[in-house]
Amino acid sequence: MDKVNFKLGELFCGPGGIGLGAKLAKAQNGASYSISHAWATDYDYDTCETFRKNISLKQPETVLCADIRNLDFEVLADISEIDALAFGFPCNDFSMVGERKGVNGKYGPLYTYGVKALKLFKPKWFFAENVSGIRNANDGKSFDTILKSLTDAGYKIYPHLYKFEEYGIPQARHRVVIIGIRNDIKTEFQVPSTQPYKDFDVSARNAIENPPIPNDALNNEFTKQSAEVIERLKHIKPGENAFNAKIPKHLQLNVKGAKISQIYKRLDPDKPAYTVTGSGGGGTHVYHWKENRALTNRERARLQTFPDEFIFCGSKESVRKQIGMAVPPKGAKIIFDAVLSSFAKIQYPATKQNIIPTLALFDKEPHYTVQGKQ
Repeated sequence: MDKVNFKLGELFCGPGGIGLGAKLAKAQNGASYSISHAWATDYDYDTCETFRKNISLKQPETVLCADIRNLDFEVLADISEIDALAFGFPCNDFSMVGERKGVNGKYGPLYTYGVKALKLFKPKWFFAENVSGIRNANDGKSFDTILKSLTDAGYKIYPHLYKFEEYGIPQARHRVVIIGIRNDIKTEFQVPSTQPYKDFDVSARNAIENPPIPNDALNNEFTKQSAEVIERLKHIKPGENAFNAKIPKHLQLNVKGAKISQIYKRLDPDKPAYTVTGSGGGGTHVYHWKENRALTNRERARLQTFPDEFIFCGSKESVRKQIGMAVPPKGAKIIFDAVLSSFAKIQYPATKQNIIPTLALFDKEPHYTVQGKQ
């Protein structure tokens, strides 16, 4: 059987959520279609070590730990040519929490390195990912700018807001993923349908308890909770947080301004988890529905669909950050499967794209607006 393999390069690779999803993806139609790791880069040392250990164990030299702003892309080219590019560029300036400075912030301009790589390497297709808030930063102008930059780089683009809990992922995690296919390639992409996953058990309980986490599982250390936190949690029911639960006055939080709904929020065991994050102080660690404690990193990894044999490197807090910043591997696999099926000319259940970039005239210059914002 003929084999068609796409060599994947990754910028802002993270611990390997996208990389693992790519490795697991496949399609078959006369020939077998697959994706293999070519090279990856990230600025965080522990993150790169995790990626090496799980994705490129036999090729550790293909993972470069460097600040992308100082990275010579020719070094990546020397490692390997690529057929595909993935970049989940930092989301800090597009997140719903924060100032949402968009492309004018510290991290927002980093998407331009993805555009630079597209122009230099000219891969056949790309996978770009960011938070749902990217659509609204700077009143939508940041997203317009990004979409236009990607099309100007020579690609047909297919942006879509994926609600991963609708794809069998046990977590309410909403992310914008943009698939791009080079203009000279006739292949068209369709967003995979949620229909095949409608009967999946996406409850937090099922994810964490079925099967039970082995006693010797790594990255499964418990957080030492203070007596005050334990006492506060006793008054918080499943699905409640520190602000909507009936908590004695001496245990209530003295917080001015916005009351973030995820502070000391317990999971509802019968629903998908709320979004697992990679940073934040006390009360943001995701809390068990019954036991008076925060989840372990292994439990968080389960909510992100990382298998138990996927080992994270670094301190407990570093691992928490890596897990929270990652793309769920099973979610990535579903999208990569659709990309491979598109190239293999395989019909698969598809749904209507919910973000439609349309070219319009704005101050006599091309401008992108986005329809179907949710």
